[in-house]
Amino acid sequence: MPPKSPLPPRHGLQAAWVRTPDRDPLDPEPWPSMRDWLVDKLAPSPEDVDDMLSRQVFVDQRGRPLTGREPYRPHTFVWFHRELRDEAEVPGELTLLHLDDRIAVFDKPHFLSTIPRGRHVLQSAVVKGRAALDLPELSAAHRLDRGTAGVLLMTTAKRWRAAYHSVFTERVAAKTYRAIAPFDPRLDFPARVESHLVKRVGTLQAETLDLPPNSVTDITVLERRGDWALYEIRPLTGRTHQIRAHFNQLGIPLLGDPLYPEITDTHIDDFSTPLRLLAHRLEFPDPVDGAPRRFTSRRELAWPD
Repeated sequence: MPPKSPLPPRHGLQAAWVRTPDRDPLDPEPWPSMRDWLVDKLAPSPEDVDDMLSRQVFVDQRGRPLTGREPYRPHTFVWFHRELRDEAEVPGELTLLHLDDRIAVFDKPHFLSTIPRGRHVLQSAVVKGRAALDLPELSAAHRLDRGTAGVLLMTTAKRWRAAYHSVFTERVAAKTYRAIAPFDPRLDFPARVESHLVKRVGTLQAETLDLPPNSVTDITVLERRGDWALYEIRPLTGRTHQIRAHFNQLGIPLLGDPLYPEITDTHIDDFSTPLRLLAHRLEFPDPVDGAPRRFTSRRELAWPD
């Protein structure tokens, strides 16, 4: 574990750190300077590292900025805040549904990432929630896809994280979704869809394999408008992309889905076509005091013109 960071959090995020390797008796000084090691470790161009050094981005354990001219030192921690891209503001508000000492429940808009990762950092529910509530330890107890809107549970402090995360890992939570998709009169509802889904690292779509089912979804029709319908969905398992893959399996892919049945090349900051999928309700017995918890989204999905 690294020592305590000398840098304060920024945008609700802790500083990143890297550490030089322990001394190699065969090559005790493999890099002439700390700059050379940073270039090798972080793999940007030398010009990028020089720019960050000139702006005093890198600091040592005492918080002193590195110039890069320092001789290379083994087993040394270097701290810095990662460079962030200019992120377009996601439309819609991250609305607070409930707050107490242990949990915060939000109504997440479409296109907002749950956690800060990759190209979505400032435009994430965790970062926005930390800033809005002044809770630096706020963290997500589960995740919603960036395209999915609705009820999102977070814990207010680290000591509550494991208890509320277990609500999902142990499948105690009852989740109800709503979605808009085509209406096919050849399909009978209510329907239960079962399949064996696998989402491999590095692939965008989940695969359906000819194996015993590992994913189960119950679907009913709530309302029909012409060729479209509003569906209520109860996933009994929690596979990645389960609802989207099961609707695609039925031949009625969700309205606005950029991944199913085919991957659509959409710009990262294109917010024109939301996925019509909403985490409508979340219910579970509180893992701390056993009280029943029930939270419902105030959002409604937009029907097609």
